[in-house]
Amino acid sequence: MADEVRVGALRGIMMRGPGITETLPFYEDMWGLSLAHREDGLALLRGTGPEAYLYGLKDGPVYGIDHVHFAMPDRAAMEALHAQVTGKGHMTLGAPAPFDDWVGGFGFEMLDPDNRRLRFRCEARENADTGDWAKPRKVSHVVLNSPDMDGLQAFYTEVLGFRVSDYSADQMVFLRCSTDHHAIALVRGQYASVNHVAFEMPTLDEFMRGIGRMKQKGHVPSWGPGRHGPGNNPFAYFVSPSGFVIEFTTELQEIDEARHEAKVWSRTDPEAMDRWMTAGPPTTAQRTVMQGRPDPGFPELRNR
Repeated sequence: MADEVRVGALRGIMMRGPGITETLPFYEDMWGLSLAHREDGLALLRGTGPEAYLYGLKDGPVYGIDHVHFAMPDRAAMEALHAQVTGKGHMTLGAPAPFDDWVGGFGFEMLDPDNRRLRFRCEARENADTGDWAKPRKVSHVVLNSPDMDGLQAFYTEVLGFRVSDYSADQMVFLRCSTDHHAIALVRGQYASVNHVAFEMPTLDEFMRGIGRMKQKGHVPSWGPGRHGPGNNPFAYFVSPSGFVIEFTTELQEIDEARHEAKVWSRTDPEAMDRWMTAGPPTTAQRTVMQGRPDPGFPELRNR
């Protein structure tokens, strides 16, 4: 039996929406990202680390995700992942091939069961580390709402090789593809949408300074600062000008694969939601904004 192929890492995400590139100044002036590349209807924002871009803004007809961006270590791993996906009966949007966009590299795309586009890439353009203080280094995790959380969990674990790190009651599951506690988390929802995107600050001091920078510019957290139970990571959530929820985080738990056992965390114990008890549980308004707007994804690509 062939070894299971696992996705290598989360690179970032590209969002889409009407006029979304007009919000670029918010991410540059307040959030701490830098413009890496721009063309008509598209802006790519980088952090302080090597990824070509962490967060993309693409003008489009609906608010949602253009694609979630993953890394594979090399072409052999990419080919093996593609073979695993198709061998398990899932359609891809083409065989692995060179990308012709600014980032370049080699890989393929597919749709997940909620019609989100997933992009897998190796040999991508890289940036030099900037060393800028109190700026996001990478995308820590992406959280997705789904009307079929259990089915989506099976897809990520059985098809893409993710592993379960923890559960939040029966409403949320945390999935890892590296030693980071989670790169993807899934939430039981009424429809498919993006819940939030979390950006990692290198240290706790930089995490707090990022919150301070936002506060000085007139943006206070909609939830936080606090410290989660699952993942043990500090959090501070904000709402972007486009209505998407974004998070500063740091110190995400590193998983010991030999010893870790998934735990079911309570959603009624306040200290399970916020171990510092500085933020408390999310308000109804916070849960509502994290439910997001229905995102149809790209069902038309299944029939092309």
